[in-house]
Amino acid sequence: MNNEAFREMALSFPGTLEAPHFDRRAFKVMKKRIFATLHEESEAANLKLPVKDQEVFCAIDKSAIQVIPNKWGLQGWITFNLKDVPEQLMFDALNTAYQDVF
Repeated sequence: MNNEAFREMALSFPGTLEAPHFDRRAFKVMKKRIFATLHEESEAANLKLPVKDQEVFCAIDKSAIQVIPNKWGLQGWITFNLKDVPEQLMFDALNTAYQDVF
């Protein structure tokens, strides 16, 4: 998985818009609900998942997928190191995040 593949995948969900968000690119629906961000420099994506799904995704590969420490992690945000995540897994995570905010 790489930045461009992630970007294309995130934008494939209906109604998704891309916008700058601090030092990242945000992917959101309904013009305000962010479900994913991309930090191109580090090739990492943050996704907001239901808290119950955090454990499921992190258990798959703890070196590639981690809960974000602090209040963000408590709200469901996790980091995916794109180069270490298979495409299908990334799609499943993006779909879960998208469905949660849609």
